[in-house]
Amino acid sequence: MTRRRGAGIRASAEALTRTNAHRAYEISGPLDPTLFYPRFGPLPAVVEVRNQSGSWDTVGRTRTLMLSDGGHVVETITDAHSPLLFGYELSDFQKLFGTLVSGARAEWRFEPLRSGAIVQWTYTFFARPARGWIVRLIVRLWWARYMRKVLPPIA
Repeated sequence: MTRRRGAGIRASAEALTRTNAHRAYEISGPLDPTLFYPRFGPLPAVVEVRNQSGSWDTVGRTRTLMLSDGGHVVETITDAHSPLLFGYELSDFQKLFGTLVSGARAEWRFEPLRSGAIVQWTYTFFARPARGWIVRLIVRLWWARYMRKVLPPIA
């Protein structure tokens, strides 16, 4: 997938972890998304991972997340710079999001501290033409709150 240009619609969450940045990076990458991404308002849960092309730690790896609404999304790792940055792009959204966005980008950044690390998770959605207003609304009302709920148990 080619990287998208221009501004997207962004949401971020931060959490403090007691482990160092390197360990936080190692834990967050390969975690099972079915255990940490539940349904939240209109946002579907991740219920299964399919077609993972290898360990979830190498640029170019892909996997398909099956969602509780019957849709799916494909993730492709674009950045794997331990212990500072892990990034991936999302494509082939189905159902509601498929009509609203052309794709998304997620980044996990790990800032070392003396007694742990700050984990910052950022999502950027790329709205389809004339749909930016509704994507902004969904991100503000649900996605940003969802991220703040989901990140602390991971951290």
